[in-house]
Amino acid sequence: MQAITLTIPPNLNVFSDDELYAFCLANPELRIERDETGHIIIMSPTGLESSFTSGELFGEVRNWNRQTKAGRTSESNGGYTLPDRSMRAPDVGWISKERLMTVMPEELKKFAHVCPDFVIEVRSESDNVEELQLKMEKWISNGVRLGWMVDPKTQTTTIYRPQTTPETKAFSDTLSGEDVLVGFSLNIQDVLNY
Repeated sequence: MQAITLTIPPNLNVFSDDELYAFCLANPELRIERDETGHIIIMSPTGLESSFTSGELFGEVRNWNRQTKAGRTSESNGGYTLPDRSMRAPDVGWISKERLMTVMPEELKKFAHVCPDFVIEVRSESDNVEELQLKMEKWISNGVRLGWMVDPKTQTTTIYRPQTTPETKAFSDTLSGEDVLVGFSLNIQDVLNY
């Protein structure tokens, strides 16, 4: 099942940030995001294979962060309110200490107004690749410094950076955290046993 987008009629006010948070709390069984126009996006749960992939990738980033203590790592339940007013939750997110210092601690209890430095989105069985590519571009335009779109179907990772054409690498290639996740490298083929 693909994501469902609920269109809010123009004569109604779009959910405020607090109302969106309350709506998500009232519907804990749903995975909810909001796009930049205020439309509510309801996504189906992923299959186990996608969950395994996301979990392994989260673990790799989390382990690197445990060693470096350079920031914080989030998984797919952590929502970020972005500069364009969308609220998105990447499969894996990482935010530097520097960006975290711009957020009040009480705001972290909800969908904080901050953009992660790094995201990973895993293409699940139900994802439309064009929509996922657009989502990656929106992550970058909102301030993500490095993003990976991992596609188990094609066994490729597309790397997104600001003001650069996306670059695609095979799972057998080693990926670098570049100047964002300094010292981090990952070979997805080795991690996922492809």
